Amino acid sequence: MSSLSRELVFLILQFLDEEKFKETVHKLEQESGFYFNMKHFEDLVQGGEWDEVEKYLSGFTKVEDNRYSMKIFFEIRKQKYLEALDRHDRTKAVEILVKDLKVFASFNEELFKEITQLLTLENFRQNEQLSKYGDTKSARNIMLLELKKLIEANPLFRDKLNFPPFKASRLRTLINQSLNWQHQLCKNPRPNPDIKTLFTDHSCAAPTNGARAPPPANGPLVGSIPKSAGFPPMGAHAPFQPLVSPSPNAIAGWMTNANPSLPHAAVAQGPPGLVQAPNTAAFLKHPRTPTSAPGIDYQSADSEHLMKRMRVGQPDEVSFSGASHPANMYTQEDLPKQVVRTLNQGSNVMSLDFHPVQQTILLVGTNVGDIAVWEVGSRERIAHKTFKVWDIGSCTLPLQAALMKDAAISVNRCLWSPDGNILGVAFSKHIVQTYTFVPNGDLRQQAEIDAHIGGVNDIAFSHPNKTLSIITCGDDKLIKVWDAQTGQKQYTFEGHEAPVYSVCPHYKESIQFIFSTAIDGKIKAWLYDCLGSRVDYDAPGHWCTTMAYSADGTRLFSCGTSKEGDSHLVEWNETEGAIKRTYNGFRKRSLGVVQFDTTRNRFLAAGDEFLVKFWDMDSTNILTTADCDGGLPASPRLRFNREGSLLAVTTSDNGIKILANTDGQRLLRMLESRAFEGSRGPPQQINSKVPPIVALGPVSNVSCPIAVNAERPDRILPAVSTSGLAPMDASRTPDVKPRITDESEKVKTWKLADIVDNGHLRALHLSDTDTNPSKVVRLLYTNNGIALLALGSNAVHKLWKWQRSDRNPNGKSTASVAPQLWQPANGILMTNDTNDGNPEEATACIALSKNDSYVMSASGGKVSLFNMMTFKVMTTFMAPPPAATFLAFHPQDNNIIAIGMEDSTIQIYNVRIDDVKSKLKGHQKKITGLAFSQSMNVLVSSGADAQLCVWSIDGWEKKKSRYIQPPANRSGTLVGDTRVQFHNDQTHLLVVHESQLAIYDGNLECLRSWSPRDALPAPISSAIYSCDGLLVYAAFCDGAIGVFEAESLRLRCRIAPSAYIPPSILPGPGRVYPLVVAAHPVEPNQIALGMSDGKVHVVEPLDADPKWGTAPPQDNGAHPAISAAPSAASNQASDQPTR
Repeated sequence: MSSLSRELVFLILQFLDEEKFKETVHKLEQESGFYFNMKHFEDLVQGGEWDEVEKYLSGFTKVEDNRYSMKIFFEIRKQKYLEALDRHDRTKAVEILVKDLKVFASFNEELFKEITQLLTLENFRQNEQLSKYGDTKSARNIMLLELKKLIEANPLFRDKLNFPPFKASRLRTLINQSLNWQHQLCKNPRPNPDIKTLFTDHSCAAPTNGARAPPPANGPLVGSIPKSAGFPPMGAHAPFQPLVSPSPNAIAGWMTNANPSLPHAAVAQGPPGLVQAPNTAAFLKHPRTPTSAPGIDYQSADSEHLMKRMRVGQPDEVSFSGASHPANMYTQEDLPKQVVRTLNQGSNVMSLDFHPVQQTILLVGTNVGDIAVWEVGSRERIAHKTFKVWDIGSCTLPLQAALMKDAAISVNRCLWSPDGNILGVAFSKHIVQTYTFVPNGDLRQQAEIDAHIGGVNDIAFSHPNKTLSIITCGDDKLIKVWDAQTGQKQYTFEGHEAPVYSVCPHYKESIQFIFSTAIDGKIKAWLYDCLGSRVDYDAPGHWCTTMAYSADGTRLFSCGTSKEGDSHLVEWNETEGAIKRTYNGFRKRSLGVVQFDTTRNRFLAAGDEFLVKFWDMDSTNILTTADCDGGLPASPRLRFNREGSLLAVTTSDNGIKILANTDGQRLLRMLESRAFEGSRGPPQQINSKVPPIVALGPVSNVSCPIAVNAERPDRILPAVSTSGLAPMDASRTPDVKPRITDESEKVKTWKLADIVDNGHLRALHLSDTDTNPSKVVRLLYTNNGIALLALGSNAVHKLWKWQRSDRNPNGKSTASVAPQLWQPANGILMTNDTNDGNPEEATACIALSKNDSYVMSASGGKVSLFNMMTFKVMTTFMAPPPAATFLAFHPQDNNIIAIGMEDSTIQIYNVRIDDVKSKLKGHQKKITGLAFSQSMNVLVSSGADAQLCVWSIDGWEKKKSRYIQPPANRSGTLVGDTRVQFHNDQTHLLVVHESQLAIYDGNLECLRSWSPRDALPAPISSAIYSCDGLLVYAAFCDGAIGVFEAESLRLRCRIAPSAYIPPSILPGPGRVYPLVVAAHPVEPNQIALGMSDGKVHVVEPLDADPKWGTAPPQDNGAHPAISAAPSAASNQASDQPTR
């Protein structure tokens, strides 16, 4: 459902509520799933209407959706069970136990047994856990507090707990505005029109005496819009024009039309990729896209804008069927049309794909089965493989027979995996091969799959499980899903009646699916389950069609050619399941199947009529064409790089032409002039849909698309302990984010986890060839989490990479397997400019690009931009004085960098045009921390003056500033390095100073703080959020590590230096300590420590106990750590504010 359709539902809800249709209001809330009415829910719970409670909840979640949902239903059914026992209604209690509570037995059998044993007690309060159970009313109120916390923390209820703010009677206002417009357009407008129906457009009857009625005060289509008061108000129950229901084949509604009785069911060959609970069907029925801003009230709006829209051909009628797309600030000049490279492949190119990260690397497949990898900047073919069967003995007999009959074989499709580490190749006979791509250009055989009988027509990568999968389709009318590394089959989908031509996997939130097209023109969609295809409709042309989403995943396109040569490029309306837009400009009889691609969420390109044709996505007419200086085939194949700055196009003489825009030409010139080996291009565009976690200190922004797409962490169903039986103590302050309790919490007395022995954790000391390493001043994980980058006080960087091996088949970072200290073949080091000074005394800073392709760094001299593959300097800028002291990438444009300076200013610098856009002044000492919040559109800075400043990203003006306050045990004004990092929610800020950890909100109000004492008395040297935002890791100047609850800053675990520093190198007390702590971007319990003696350690819990300690109870007073505001008088625990 589009954003406008969603807003229409809210308007209807408001109307129904104003008309007192209370039952209908709540029924629509439940059926739409857009708004969870907490007041209504509270009334149902307090009234004990348990069936209605669960029925209302069913519109938003199911028991098995996630751990929060499971706990919600458990608490409700537990309360219903206890009330039956309290009434001594044993029959009802047994019924509830069998029908409602037994579902939880599979998660915790002991719990279910203990619940069952309550039947044997005369009074269930004899159970120690339930001894404080009061009367029914108080028990319901206490449970309601717990339920509200669980609902607020449940991601399925996100953006559904607040009704959008808009004016009363908004739907009536909109209708009156429409009637006013209709009246203005009347040929014979009458001064007092009589509106009798809304079912047809209004039109005044012609005057009977032949006289023309006087025109309205404002002439039609000019001036301001007349007020709705010009018409008589509608009656209390005036009719509304009914909405047209979406087609049952709607793309966005296909999950609601699953048909398990289809003649061809999907055959699962492995574990299901997703738990397709009933909520699966509700997903696209209840899309969880945040609503857009409230609509403009056109009664008071200037009509100038509307008139402009009409003049440029916008339809007069408002459509609720499609999503609106924000204006894109691109022009024709952004299209790559200039030929800058010509590559000679030597055989006909059948498929192309640019590397997703290293954007000048191009993968090519040919009609003779060869594949090649080109570095288009240097025109070098860095890898080449001819076709051969790796293991003919393991091939099926049909494949062996096909090869014996005709050895000729062609590449049908070649493709990079999303991270660019693996490439897949589909051949015209049976086989799919995958290779591992090594940055030096080597291709290593990984898996060979005898996938289909006949040709393999298309492949695609996806993450239905935690591991990477490859989807294939073929002449045998099947679609199959395989483990991309092992080649093991996971799923087979049957249902097409003709060879399958293409596949297009996609996901919406946690629901993953596959579109497929066959050469009979049929389009089908599949979930990773055994219920067959979800839609079945026809593609234009009824022959060979490919499908693709825009880069942001919001718009769906297809392009195909009929057997007669008619080509069709269209955009689909996912809500209605119909074609939204058909693009014009194709030759009447295309010579071959037309191929297309999309870029920048704005442009489409297709090869036709010996040209490359371009369209703006929002216009059906051709935008422009490029002949590429001639030499193109009738229907050339083409492919954009991720930035859209380069376009590869096949030629008729077995070659490839590379087209570039201004950015692409600048990129290639820079690479060419510097003669880089294995250059990898500029960073990809940041996807604004994923809010970045801005780095604290040296840690770069963290992004984990694979983990998010592959499997929702909140679908891990926890064990519910006996302690869950007890109602919440009304005297306790509720946690802001509730936890699902586990077995360890049966222990009544909580103890701080104090790890002093290396047998209680897993620690790895990273090897180093340097016999006298300098202290590690900056340390960060790469965004993919498989490497660590350290910057020493001597201005030299070191990079450790984990490799795939028998002990580490996935190549992930772990303390169980040592990584390799990596250097390029040329042996050079990444060394910062030091400005002829002493780098040991300089303030070092570092920032990593989102795609891990380059790093920006400084150690008192110029800022250097390094290529992460070659270690070569791409450019330098910002020569001191003043020296750069902190670096942070703009969240929406990697070419914009905020640079904190030694002279206390902040410079907003554009790397692309080498220009300082703004210079921000407000601090008194050097800048020591910068953090962007994309959701609040601000930059927060911190300095050695212990001051925090908030700057607007739009105009770079200062909005607010505040000095952090000293803790109770410290007097005087604070000075010294202060670091900042935004939480995942982009509104709460972690502030780190040697004297304290503190959490601030967006208004710079201190919510809670903690200062060193008791078990951790030393000054704080570094701290950072875990990647999931649930923990804070802090390092101390005595070598200890503290693990804190992020919500409350309560200490849950202390790690002594003796636990992670090997005894052979363990120094005397106080001599060696972590200067910096880095958090893994995917594994929330893994950290790395950069030490004052130059060593680097990786630390994580043991597999047997994969978390750091247990959460302290709210009423535990061992470590009072929270203060409601920065205060010099108190540092005791207080109530936590809700977020």
